[in-house]
Amino acid sequence: MRRTFSYTLGLVAAAVLALAAEPADAQTIAPGPYYATPSWDQTLPPSTRFIALSNFNDEAVLDRETGLVWERSPVSILGTDWFTAVSACERLIVANRLGWRLPSVQELTSLVDPTQGNPALPPGNPFTNIVFFVSVYWTAATVETDPNSGKVVDFSTGSITQMGKVPIPLPRSGAKFWCVRGGSSVSNPPY
Repeated sequence: MRRTFSYTLGLVAAAVLALAAEPADAQTIAPGPYYATPSWDQTLPPSTRFIALSNFNDEAVLDRETGLVWERSPVSILGTDWFTAVSACERLIVANRLGWRLPSVQELTSLVDPTQGNPALPPGNPFTNIVFFVSVYWTAATVETDPNSGKVVDFSTGSITQMGKVPIPLPRSGAKFWCVRGGSSVSNPPY
């Protein structure tokens, strides 16, 4: 009797734990919380892929394909060096939240729609302030063969290129930055 009771109690406890471990579905209509099970293996339409987060004052966007949270409207500074971009993301406060960083190449290119140009973003996306004439954005990546250069993504074409971390001081030189929150931080030394 005691063994049967223990066995039954164990089954009930396992069932409760299994139910608690189920991922929650994202809420696309109601204000937060928003639970995202990243689904890098799926292609979601922009209407369900991107959610402007009301609990971030609509200043951040959840990408349900990756689980990353992006600035909705990146700063439109004409261009800055890589070190300033890293520092600016580390100090960024959106809706009273820190924890932002420069994205990896893979994270930033996950926003690219190769069928689009100027900007190379999915149609119907919620992002604003993506400037067409200078749409090159820093990533956290350092060029393997040149530690003085960083990798950038050009959102006018969707291409990945490189740029000196401290570009020649000409007007409009350098790249912009688009900060992300969540995922795994990537740091490619040397800083």
